[in-house]
Amino acid sequence: MDYTGKWVFHSIGTVNDSDELVYLSAEEYLNAPMPYVDESDKEAVADEMKERRQMIGGQIAVCGDGKLYMLMPLPEKVSQEEIDEAVKAGIIKLFDGMMADEPKAWEERDGALWLEVGEGMSEDGWVKLSDGDGYLTFATARYVKAE
Repeated sequence: MDYTGKWVFHSIGTVNDSDELVYLSAEEYLNAPMPYVDESDKEAVADEMKERRQMIGGQIAVCGDGKLYMLMPLPEKVSQEEIDEAVKAGIIKLFDGMMADEPKAWEERDGALWLEVGEGMSEDGWVKLSDGDGYLTFATARYVKAE
């Protein structure tokens, strides 16, 4: 499989009432209960919804130069001038119009995509992101290659 290109949010893993891992689509995730949020607190609910929208807007860019970027949408209601100032000040980095973390190294091993995560995260500092079903899984989020 050619892993290079843009990968978009597909689903997020959570544990259901039977303690089984299930994946929720973006719509299901947005509408899922918030057991760890006081739903009578409108500000807390708004913050949680903002976080969920950020999560489902996330993307992964797998570049041919061996770099992988985790991408996040720019915050809502932020002007281009504010974005430019934040970039100039080194507060944020942009990649393909989205906020980006520092790139991580990736490589293909036996047909699978592996990401360098650093010491302490695994025996050799690398984790396998790809699975046999065509997804990249990072933490609990699954991504699918954009067409």
